[in-house]
Amino acid sequence: MSENTTPLPDFTRWPSFPFEGDMRVKKLAPPVDVEPPRSGEDGSDCVACGTPDDAYIWVSERWRVRAMDRPTGLPMVLILECRSHLDLGDLPNLLAAELGVMTVRLERAIRSLDGVARVHVNRWGDGSAHLHMWFLARPYGRLQLRGTFLSLWDDILPVVPEAKWRENVALVAAWLADFGGQANAEPAHIEWESPSTFSVPVPSGTDADPESGRRPATLGDVEAAETPYGPAVP
Repeated sequence: MSENTTPLPDFTRWPSFPFEGDMRVKKLAPPVDVEPPRSGEDGSDCVACGTPDDAYIWVSERWRVRAMDRPTGLPMVLILECRSHLDLGDLPNLLAAELGVMTVRLERAIRSLDGVARVHVNRWGDGSAHLHMWFLARPYGRLQLRGTFLSLWDDILPVVPEAKWRENVALVAAWLADFGGQANAEPAHIEWESPSTFSVPVPSGTDADPESGRRPATLGDVEAAETPYGPAVP
């Protein structure tokens, strides 16, 4: 079998190309006579249609936004879907117009996050018949990630810390909810502990004295108490 000697394309020498070293072009497979159906082509087994609202970070009457199920290498990767089981070219005028508004709104929301320089918007459409638009955030200052290979870098870069990722998701959901719809995402809970009670040392013999068995009755009782930083200041 003869070795494939097809020359590598110019983009393999771009600074943004993620790979280096010895490579070769795959042999092009012959075209098929009939393309296989995409996932959810007839709607009865559509994953998007069967997914409940609580799996999305934001939902409205006609649109939903979902995140990945875990952090990846980019600050944010989101997918915009319409509720109706339609592809891009099937959208009626109302949804087509709203798609433009939603695209701009979601791009602005993602770009507002700290550390995001640009947002790439992509629609491939070969995997699922249900319209889904990809939004990928490029980290600020990472010039090597510019351009068409950003989605490849997402699988190569170190994973974003989960707490930061959840915070970003919640911020985008809240931004969208300011214009309507419902935000379903919340930031990660802060891990902290506090004392179950607070005690303030007080002079003995006063109504605020714990020895007397009485709680402070007035603001004056509290102001008369000694604090760890000295007498209370009126």
